[in-house]
This record gives sequence, C-alpha cells and structure tokens, in this order.
Amino acid sequence: MTEEDAGWQRLDRFLFFARFCKTRDVAGELVAAGGVRINRQPVEKAHARVRVGDVLTLALPRGVLVVEVLGLALRREGAAQAQQLYREIAVS
Repeated sequence: MTEEDAGWQRLDRFLFFARFCKTRDVAGELVAAGGVRINRQPVEKAHARVRVGDVLTLALPRGVLVVEVLGLALRREGAAQAQQLYREIAVS
C-alpha cells in the first residue's frame, strides 16, 4: 500500500488522469506557471496533495474552470470515466 492509497493523490497525476492535461509534464508546467489553486490557495508544486472534496481552480487555455474532486483514479481511463472524477462548479 502506497501513501497515495490513504485518500490523496499527487496533483499532477490527478490532472493527467482526469484528462485536464495530455501528460504529467504538461500538468507540472501548468502548476509551476501558477495555473492551479486548491481550495482557493495557490499551488506551486506538482506533488501537492489532492483529496476528495477539494475544489480546484484551473487556468486552462480554453478558460478558467472550477471543479470539485469527486474521486481519485489509479490510472488514466477513457473520457467517460475521467468525467466521473470531478464535477464542474458554475462560476458567477
């Protein structure tokens, strides 16, 4: 059992598994550029911990997206499975 099995996952892995980024390297670059917040707190490290219930704010090329984490994956799956990992929150 790894530490990640204890209810958290690295941010770069979550972004890759949930299909927000094409690779973990791209996810790491997004985080390093200041494009991600967890629960409104800026994140600077790709190894930040993501837990179910966290709210992520993502500054993606297509626009800002706010999502709630609903689940964690063990590997990258298809788009339908990836969409079950999060719920979009409408930004007003």
